[in-house]
Amino acid sequence: MFNQTHMNTFTVIFLIALVISYSIQFWLSMRQKSFVLRHREAVPDAFKDTVALDAHQKAADYTVEKGKLGDIDSIISIIFLLILTLGGGISLVFEFWSTFGLSPMYTDLGAVASLILLMTVLEIPSSLYQTFVIEEKYGFNKSTIAQFFKDQIISLSLVIAIGMPVLALILWIMDSIGTLWWLYAWAILMGISLLMSWLFPTVIAPLFNKFTPMEEGSLKDRIQSLLSRCGFNSNGIFIMDGSKRSGHGNAYFTGLGNNKRIVFFDTLIDSLDEEELEAVLAHELGHFKCKHVLKMLAASSVMTLLSFAILGWLITQDWFFSGLGVETHSNAAALLLFTLVSPVFTIFMQPISAYFQRKFEFEADDFASNNAKASKMISGLVKLYEENASTLTPDPLYSAFHYSHPPAAIRIAHLESKM
Repeated sequence: MFNQTHMNTFTVIFLIALVISYSIQFWLSMRQKSFVLRHREAVPDAFKDTVALDAHQKAADYTVEKGKLGDIDSIISIIFLLILTLGGGISLVFEFWSTFGLSPMYTDLGAVASLILLMTVLEIPSSLYQTFVIEEKYGFNKSTIAQFFKDQIISLSLVIAIGMPVLALILWIMDSIGTLWWLYAWAILMGISLLMSWLFPTVIAPLFNKFTPMEEGSLKDRIQSLLSRCGFNSNGIFIMDGSKRSGHGNAYFTGLGNNKRIVFFDTLIDSLDEEELEAVLAHELGHFKCKHVLKMLAASSVMTLLSFAILGWLITQDWFFSGLGVETHSNAAALLLFTLVSPVFTIFMQPISAYFQRKFEFEADDFASNNAKASKMISGLVKLYEENASTLTPDPLYSAFHYSHPPAAIRIAHLESKM
């Protein structure tokens, strides 16, 4: 009776948290779409001389359409989560795999792999619509159906080749180490994450894109001069063939230690002039010089450790399983349950994380202003906002909750103060 009481209590708590979490998300999405549409007919004053009205309206329509698709995805996610948990879906999958007479480890791996495959398949229709309807409509899609499914197969293959052995190792630790298994599992997972970050530029990323070393010339000389001024060493400057999938432009750093690379999308090279590219790169350098990467890694490590510690306690509680409709009390089921359900309870962390990310963006912009021209950073950003159809008028609450970068007008105003 004690466990039954807790089961009912936790079920109610879960359902309340689910309603609150998704109600907040739908409310914010509704605000965003409404706010963007209300400001669709006029370019904001800060951009009247640089952004055309038709480009502003395109960005508004693009934002609203993506928002509507996001709402549909959320509804599907709610239904699927309830089917897997309270609907008994997870229990059914584990029971199915138990009929094959395999060892507990292979039974658990088979059940988890089946659910991962199912979730991957369920996401494909939305991804197809996003790519071949919305992105196509607004002139961004450069991919083909063959390329799309090739990417899906490669991603799934990586999950099988890397993810499943890591999962097997963590499950073995959970079964073998004792009550402090979560500490060992966390340490191993962090080590593997660092290894994957180090390998990503040279092993994983080339599976999806072609990376060509930047040719000698004035742009490379300008970039190398910037790197020298900032005391930054990299393992090369590369151009990525992003245009084979999308018209969106970007630049980023990737890798750790002596395996760091600077990567420019070919679409970005075509969009910005050399001084603007220098300013964008200076911004990215600012993230490293301000130790944002290390700070985010430290925060992620702490959150992962806390999550494992909580799971280490929940895994011993019968009400955690029964309250979520799972009859199979196994480590694999607990890990899967926790992964699926924890976002419902941690929605309050999202605006906190977004706040610090936006703070880091301001700091990186300050660094860029000191090491390149702030005016060129502004002109480069305006071009990117227009070419990527990024709305100039997001809802303040929505952006505070979701945006990892400051809204356009606020960011431009901050950069102008540095001129």
